[in-house]
Amino acid sequence: MQDIPFISSGYKFMVTEAPTMKMRESDNGELVPAEDRRTGDIPFVVMLFAKPRPVEGQRSSKGEEIKVTVTAEPGDEITEGSYVELVNPVLNTWQTVGKDGRISGSGLWFKAHALKPAGLGAAQVAA
Repeated sequence: MQDIPFISSGYKFMVTEAPTMKMRESDNGELVPAEDRRTGDIPFVVMLFAKPRPVEGQRSSKGEEIKVTVTAEPGDEITEGSYVELVNPVLNTWQTVGKDGRISGSGLWFKAHALKPAGLGAAQVAA
């Protein structure tokens, strides 16, 4: 399954590394911008710390760092340390199969159309 929509409003996302152009290795070993096969656009990659928003009566989770591919160019306001929201976030899955035909690895990756500055108040940032 590809591009599975999900609701990300239950998380706070903080940029831990500024967005960069997504790169790939060319046939001759050089790093070149990775072009989206469907649109021809150059996607960006951003590292985010995703932490669940606190829920009353439940212990808060520590969160984790995730890598998100963004199809629209992030603006200059998206910098390290800023809080963002994901616009149209989706999940994708992957798996590798060994020579014996068994699944040898699997996982998921995140993609969003864009990032926008989050409207977090001081109380929400401290939580």
